[in-house]
Amino acid sequence: MSDAAGGFAVLVLNQISANGLKRLPADRYTVGNDIAAPDAVLVRSADMHTLAIAPSVCAIGRAGAGTDNIPVKAMSERGVPVFNAPGANANAVKELVLAGMLIAARNLAPALRFVAALDKNAADMERTVEAGKKAFAGFELAGHTLGIVGLGKVGCLVADAAIRLGMEVWGYDPHITVEAAWSLPAQVRRAASVADVLKNADFVTLHVPLIDATRDMVGAENIGLMRPGAVLMNFSREGVVNEAAVLAALAAKQLGWYVCDFPSAAIVGHERVVALPHLGASTAEAEENCAIMVADQLRDFLEHGAVANAVNFPSVAMARESAYRIAIANANVPNMLGQISTAMARAGLNIHNMVNKSRGDMAYTLVDVDSPVLPEVLADIRAIGGVLSVRYLPDLTFTSRSA
Repeated sequence: MSDAAGGFAVLVLNQISANGLKRLPADRYTVGNDIAAPDAVLVRSADMHTLAIAPSVCAIGRAGAGTDNIPVKAMSERGVPVFNAPGANANAVKELVLAGMLIAARNLAPALRFVAALDKNAADMERTVEAGKKAFAGFELAGHTLGIVGLGKVGCLVADAAIRLGMEVWGYDPHITVEAAWSLPAQVRRAASVADVLKNADFVTLHVPLIDATRDMVGAENIGLMRPGAVLMNFSREGVVNEAAVLAALAAKQLGWYVCDFPSAAIVGHERVVALPHLGASTAEAEENCAIMVADQLRDFLEHGAVANAVNFPSVAMARESAYRIAIANANVPNMLGQISTAMARAGLNIHNMVNKSRGDMAYTLVDVDSPVLPEVLADIRAIGGVLSVRYLPDLTFTSRSA
């Protein structure tokens, strides 16, 4: 494995924006798709569950928000952070949600099918158009109600855009962050539950991760709460919505439209379903934003041990106060810091600065010491029960930079 005094090797599993890869300087980083022992992996959609991830890998960066394609649990057990790029594709998803609302409200999908079936050589084509357009009359968004479940970056942007279009907005998120709360327009009405959103909205859009608590979040038990003819939109994850319940609600005319980004055999071809081919983040701008964000995060971790936007590690940052830094990931159990400090003291290392944070079962520590660290000291720390990974991150330019 490389260290901060040398270079790093990064394996790229998908096409990553060139501007993102430029964030990894060529004089320090070897980047390619055929690296046998990489220090880090950059990925978009490739399924890493089926890959043999090299023991050398100490970080994985997903150029996007979701990490379903990465074996996060297995990486946590190895002390490997998995980074993502939350919010980098938020504007792209927001615009697709707006498009979904317009497609449903103005019956654009069947209207396009109608036009595609016209005989362009028919003498009476214009008369056919005028007679047929009545079947596709829709309604305007202004004055209607949008319900949003999940008020992260995407949800907040959607709320703001909908309000500007003259819509009333209800929102629900039991885990809203302080940052999101500050970003949320004051006009958003607070819903007490998912059920509260479903029964009060003409459009419902979902923006939550797929976890056990959100699987089938909209299903047979609650889809009947929606207003007759309402539009359900899922640009989140396929499993958040129960498709059997959606099809039953469409058949009963309880649901007007289902708009999603996840085609499946069950729903493709249904006349009241608009299924898009995973277009949520498929813009040049979103791909570039995601690549730049995750490349910067990987570089900061590889060179300095800093952690930002990892789905399985706490966020940790510490300004350099020494040329000699150790980064340690360990199980979040009692007396770990004591054992680590004791190992350093035995080796005669003076701790200049230290930061330790935890997240669930994972703890992470950055330590700056005043003198070089010998390999046997690192081996002693690795041998402590519960230590998952240890990295030595010397920065030999530190002294001259601070002089």
